[in-house]
Formats: sequence, structure tokens, C-alpha cells
Amino acid sequence: MQTFSKLLVAAALSLSFSAPTLVSAHEVKATSALAGVASWYGPGFHGRLTANGERYDMNGMTAAHKTLKFGTKVRVTNKNNGKSVVVRINDRGPYAGKRIIDLSKGAANAIGMIASGTASVSVEVLA
Repeated sequence: MQTFSKLLVAAALSLSFSAPTLVSAHEVKATSALAGVASWYGPGFHGRLTANGERYDMNGMTAAHKTLKFGTKVRVTNKNNGKSVVVRINDRGPYAGKRIIDLSKGAANAIGMIASGTASVSVEVLA
């Protein structure tokens, strides 16, 4: 629980000192495909408000991203097993390490990364 509290404080501090520049799906497509490490979040946040103001449903197909606009749909593919899931961005994060996307527990389960906690993924912005 103490680690969870430290993560919340770190997230709050990072939000207060550096506002991310929001990018549209068009801007991401124009630059390149996103690739990196994904993580997932669930029980500690279930039912709380997300950054866009809706209640977080850990069993839903949603994700947190630092800069993509809310409502953007992306296909996340686990490079280790080829499984993919389409999620909607409704939150900000991740704020740990160099992770590029934070999936809901439901989305993480769909691509087989619950046990590992993280996975190497590609992220494709959908039109």
C-alpha cells in the first residue's frame, strides 16, 4: 500500500510540473508507429475517475496514454504472442519507467500480459 501511495504522489507531481502536449491521431500516424513497453492497472483504480472524467472500469477496453487525445482508439499488439486488442484512450499515464501505454486489466488480459505485468507492444492509432 505504501508503494501505491508513492506512485500516486509521483503521478500527481508529474502532472503539476509538466503538462503533456496532446497530439492527434493524424500527427501520430504522420510520424511513425509507436513501439515500446505496456503495463496494466486495475484494482487500486477501479471505480475512480479517469483523467477524462469517466469512472474507470478495470474490466473495460481502455488505456492511459501521456499525449493521445481522449477518445482515440488504438490497436495494441503484444509482440511476444501476436495477440491484439483495440482500446480507447480515457486516461493519462503511464508514469513509471519508459512505458508507452497503460492498459486496463481487461485489455491486458485480452493480450495475455496479466501474469508478466508488462509486455513489449506495438501501438497503432486507428482512424
